Amino acid sequence: MALEEKGALYGRLASGEERYAALKDTLGTMSLIPVLNSERTRITAATREMLVDITGTSQEVVGKVDTFLKTHLPDPQLAPQRLHEAMRYAALNGGKRIRPLLAFGAGALTEAPEEALTVVSASLELIHAYSLVHDDLPCMDNDVLRRGQPTCHVQFGEAMALLAGDTLQSLAFQWLGEFPLLEDASRQLRMVQQLALASGSRGMGGGQAIDLESTGTTLSLPELEAMHLKKTGALIRTAILLGADCSQAPLPPEEQRSLVRFANALGLAFQVMDDILDTESDTATLGKTAGKDAAGQKATYVSIMGLAQAKALAADLLSTSCDALTAFGSRGRRLQELAHLVHNRRH
Repeated sequence: MALEEKGALYGRLASGEERYAALKDTLGTMSLIPVLNSERTRITAATREMLVDITGTSQEVVGKVDTFLKTHLPDPQLAPQRLHEAMRYAALNGGKRIRPLLAFGAGALTEAPEEALTVVSASLELIHAYSLVHDDLPCMDNDVLRRGQPTCHVQFGEAMALLAGDTLQSLAFQWLGEFPLLEDASRQLRMVQQLALASGSRGMGGGQAIDLESTGTTLSLPELEAMHLKKTGALIRTAILLGADCSQAPLPPEEQRSLVRFANALGLAFQVMDDILDTESDTATLGKTAGKDAAGQKATYVSIMGLAQAKALAADLLSTSCDALTAFGSRGRRLQELAHLVHNRRH
């Protein structure tokens, strides 16, 4: 049956497909690691060496997490097949896997076992994937492109995309609760609680609500920071803290405070770079619609500060995050590499 024959819902879907088709020919191949000689940023020799060094480790972590996702996501042959197809499409459709990389990086601080880190990382990715599916819906940001592919609602319809996001979220908590990660079950229960807080009204969900309510208005810098510490920062912070918590021996309080400082600075740095890339980059590089924030009258660091000051802020936040890692000595090297990766990424 043609899309235009399926009523108002599929009428909106048809317009989304047309928008995606108009973008499709511009897409290029996307890479996990940024191009080191990008004209967008001047990268020192030391940073270039650091980014090259992390490539192999990053690909290994991504491979482990992707294998877990492919193995443990519901088989698309099982009923309801269309829902399971949509769940796998959303979770396996590429992505940088930044949150798993950060979880593994923090796990290096405490010598956490990779089996526990893999489960935590996969659970984090399900929360992230669900948030993107919902964020792209017509009632939210109304986007047709994600990771260089049609968004979930363009591919499967709005109703099925909504259900895919819902069920990815619940599956994340199932995994985090059912796999034996720690000998102390009460600590594992706190990990479930941490992820729930990061996802809910005091975290990512609350930040998204503030973003929706502030569209078309002017936010102050403190208001923008508060929004993004929830919307973007909460899940990044939780990825780092859960990674460190995968060890049987938790970090001492002073190191825990240093890790929180690192995580908060990095979460904001990630968002500032997102705002810069949305301004400077193109659709083919980003794998999503460039210039979306400005077109939607969203408050961003670039719109409030200007591009030059936003870049300076990103550099300051990188410095702040790396300074917080000095408490860990050489144990913090992996997280320092990842902080530079976040700052120098191209998408």
